[in-house]
Amino acid sequence: MEVIILDNQEQVSQFAANYVASRILKKPRIVLGLPTGSSPLGMYKKLIDKYQQGILDFSEVITFNLDEYVGIVPGHSQSYNSYMYKNFFNFVNIKPHNINIPDGLVADFDNYCKKYEQYIEDCGGIDLQILGIGRTGHIGFNEPSSSLGSRTRIKTLTESTRQDNARFFNSIDEVPHHVITMGIGSILDSKECMLIAFGEHKAESIAAMVEGCISSMLPASALQFHPSIKVVIDSAAASKLKNKEYYKFVYDNKPAWQYV
Repeated sequence: MEVIILDNQEQVSQFAANYVASRILKKPRIVLGLPTGSSPLGMYKKLIDKYQQGILDFSEVITFNLDEYVGIVPGHSQSYNSYMYKNFFNFVNIKPHNINIPDGLVADFDNYCKKYEQYIEDCGGIDLQILGIGRTGHIGFNEPSSSLGSRTRIKTLTESTRQDNARFFNSIDEVPHHVITMGIGSILDSKECMLIAFGEHKAESIAAMVEGCISSMLPASALQFHPSIKVVIDSAAASKLKNKEYYKFVYDNKPAWQYV
C-alpha cells in the first residue's frame, strides 16, 4: 500500500486525474471502475478538461460503476446513473455501450449481480478501480460486517450512511435503505486500486484502513491485501496517521521512474 500525502484537495484531484490519464494513454481500451460521491468530483472535472484540451480520448474506455440505489429510476436526480452523466459522461466521448452502471430496478437481483460480475470478467477485469471511503470505513456500499470476499450484491445501508447521504435528498425519509454494490472481493480483483480522500472527517477511517487491523467491521481495511493500491489523501485526511512522516519520506524519495 502506497500512501501519498498531498497538501490539499486540489492536489489530490490533480494527482488522481493525472494518474487515470496516464493509464488511458498507455491502454486506450482500459477498463475503469468508477465511484460517485463528493471525493471524485474534482478528478472528473480535470479529466473533462484533459479531454476538451485534446489530451485524452475516451472512445475505447470501458467503465463499471461501483453501486446504485435500489428502487430509484436512472433519471432520478439522486441516482448514481444521473450523477455520472451530469458530472462526467455527458462531457467526454465515451460510447454509451461501454458504460456499465448497476440497475437498481431489476426483477431478479441475484441473477443480475452474477451477470454484472461475469461481464467485468468478459471485459478482461478492471484495470484501475478508483475508490472513495465512507465515514464507517465502507468502500462502494460495503458496510461494516461485509464479507471480505463478497461479490456484487444487494446491501442494506447503515443509518449513519443514510444520514450522510440525506443532504442530497429533500429528507432522510427519501434515502433508500438498500443498494446494489460491487463486493469487496470484486474490488480486490482489480489490477490496480486508487483511493482518494480529503478532509479531517475522513482522518479516522483513513488511519484505521492504513494502520489498523484487517476486519470486516472496517471494510476498507481489506485493501491492505491488494498488491497495487495507492491511497492519495490531503494533509487533513492524513492527520491521524502515526507514520505519516515516513509515508511522506517514501514518496519524496522514490526513483524518478516511479512517479506519474
